[in-house]
Amino acid sequence: MKDNFSSQSQNYAQFRPHYPAELFSYLLGLVKERESAWDCGTGNGQVAGVLADHFGLVQATDISQQQLDQAISKPNIHYSVQSAEKTGFADAAFDLITVAQAIHWFRFHEFYSEVKRTLKPGGLLAVIGYGLLRTDAALQQLLDDFYRNTVGVYWDAERRYIDEAYTTIPFPFKEIA
Repeated sequence: MKDNFSSQSQNYAQFRPHYPAELFSYLLGLVKERESAWDCGTGNGQVAGVLADHFGLVQATDISQQQLDQAISKPNIHYSVQSAEKTGFADAAFDLITVAQAIHWFRFHEFYSEVKRTLKPGGLLAVIGYGLLRTDAALQQLLDDFYRNTVGVYWDAERRYIDEAYTTIPFPFKEIA
């Protein structure tokens, strides 16, 4: 897993987009139990903070201590520095595992092995992401040009998975939309 965010963790916490409440309502409707959740690649804990309102315990992991230092604090969130691909969690520990805008940095097959090991039977893995800003046609052309030609040359290769709406990432689980 790459660490591109430690050096800018304070700005990341301040400016990262938030996810809509409807997303969490949908996910919570799919989860059978709400004992424990794992927010993998938690960053500053945006998703962990929401999950903490609905689960008894939330384990939130990231490879960046600097990101975790900026994280949302709630009594039932336990933050730890761990890779996505190998954790110290028990087998069949989680009712829900979330990865929000981070899976493109993971070694997929190793992460999926860890998910299979730590997810409870009947549990849910939710891979979440957001795309680029979309606006009216004239402004969109300017934004697309800026994205591709000005800053695009600086993106890591893994960024392409976001541009492809995660549709090209291998996914060995049953998909729900």
